[in-house]
Amino acid sequence: MMKKILMTVFTAAAIFFVGGTDTEASSTTHTVVSGDTLYKLGQQYGVSAIDIQRANNKSSSMIMVGERLSIPATISAAERDLLARLVRAEAEGEPYAGKVAVATVVLNRVAHRDFPNTVRGVINEVSHGHYAFSPVQNGRINRAADSESIRAVNEALAFRGQGSGSLFFYNPTIATNHWIATRTETVRIGNHVFAK
Repeated sequence: MMKKILMTVFTAAAIFFVGGTDTEASSTTHTVVSGDTLYKLGQQYGVSAIDIQRANNKSSSMIMVGERLSIPATISAAERDLLARLVRAEAEGEPYAGKVAVATVVLNRVAHRDFPNTVRGVINEVSHGHYAFSPVQNGRINRAADSESIRAVNEALAFRGQGSGSLFFYNPTIATNHWIATRTETVRIGNHVFAK
């Protein structure tokens, strides 16, 4: 049953991902231990398995115990924390897949030509006198991230490059800006509608 739930979360979350990187981040080295896979390392470090494979010039996903792998970072630690705080503020009480999806909207915007090209820039963006994310304006983003939000950010980072690229989300029950409803809906998770 747990495997089925996790697969459902992955499937719902994977709808959102597109590529992109942040040049402020640095890489780290990991020594492979028994049980490691590129997929598990991606989850652990918040980077896609394909990016780990590419960074190590591997033609397959096979890794050996004792092998030292370069793990490319995708965003800085400060931006990762900021993103996790936004996820908590925007998706507290929402299903885990919804938290991953909120993080992914930010990452998709970073990769999209119409938005700033950093996590910090996207989160703090003000357009036409309005904040892109209300927790920046009301201060809820200043609360520390919880463990589930941190995990959701890592998952969103690990699976970048997949899916249909949601750029927006909203709660139709409380939304005051109805322009968002004109966008193409990609999925509904919990109380949020995601769109591009």
